[in-house]
Amino acid sequence: MTKADLVAKMASSSGMTKAAAEKALNGFLVGVRNSLKRGQSVTLVGFGTFNVARRKTRKGRNPRTGLPITIPAAKVPKFRPSQELKKAIR
Repeated sequence: MTKADLVAKMASSSGMTKAAAEKALNGFLVGVRNSLKRGQSVTLVGFGTFNVARRKTRKGRNPRTGLPITIPAAKVPKFRPSQELKKAIR
């Protein structure tokens, strides 16, 4: 499903226009992104939790040359689905 598909589904299920549904979806995405930037988690009951995890510096290999490299530490977004979502998918 693409963003356009999701906007169309939101519009049809809520009775709003596609433009209003896209605005709502963009607002949601901005809110999640800003919360994660501040290090806060976002929990949607019945769906799951978005949070930020830290990856340590680690060793790797350059796939072209095979030489060892150091991969720097980073913060990465993570998603953990709720039990309800897991059950719905099964």
